[in-house]
Amino acid sequence: LFNLFKLIPSILLAVLIHRLASDRWRYAYRVLLVVPMIVPSLTTLFIWKFFLDPNIGALNRMLDITGLKGVLVSIDHFFGWGVFLADHPIGWLSQPELVLPSLFLWGFPWIGAVGVLIFLAGLQSISPEIYEAAELDGIGPLGKFFHIELPLILTQVRLSLVLLIVSTLQGYVLQLLLLGDSGGPDGRGMVPGLWMYNRAFIAGEFGYACAVGIIIFAFILVLTLINNKYVRIDK
Repeated sequence: LFNLFKLIPSILLAVLIHRLASDRWRYAYRVLLVVPMIVPSLTTLFIWKFFLDPNIGALNRMLDITGLKGVLVSIDHFFGWGVFLADHPIGWLSQPELVLPSLFLWGFPWIGAVGVLIFLAGLQSISPEIYEAAELDGIGPLGKFFHIELPLILTQVRLSLVLLIVSTLQGYVLQLLLLGDSGGPDGRGMVPGLWMYNRAFIAGEFGYACAVGIIIFAFILVLTLINNKYVRIDK
């Protein structure tokens, strides 16, 4: 569900780049999107692990400097969560209640270079005559997005959803590196792929792990078929 929400910034950025009047700036932004892809994914993960470190991490330091930690402590005191304490560093990856919010925060501002380029390709296929007709009808920028651009890039959204389903259900590298093979405190970060890895290489139950892999495959297949059936548009 978190990853579905993370599709939104990529779609919005693709629309913003597509609407630039200058071809030179559109090309420049596409190049800037591709540049971060040369950084190995493991490097990015370790940077985020350092960022979320309770003692030397940049996130806790930023909260202390800006005074936002005091705001979180006050909110915590009001609701009685017992998560944010004034005299303790925030354990983003060590407190069970904060594991899922930390995984959600990972990758902020959630701009996927590949996703943006896919959406841009769909936007560039929209005929200029459609925009001209919309302007004659008095449709504003927001109306163009919901009535023209979003419906006409549903093919690209469907492709992105397929890739999202596959990577989410079988992926486990993020959880393994940030939380360990047990999925963090109370197993809050345990996902199917990590459970398969745990059973195979920690418990030595290779047959069990293979069965988990088959179940993951079945779920991916069913969700992909549902996605292909319902996420479509008749042009």
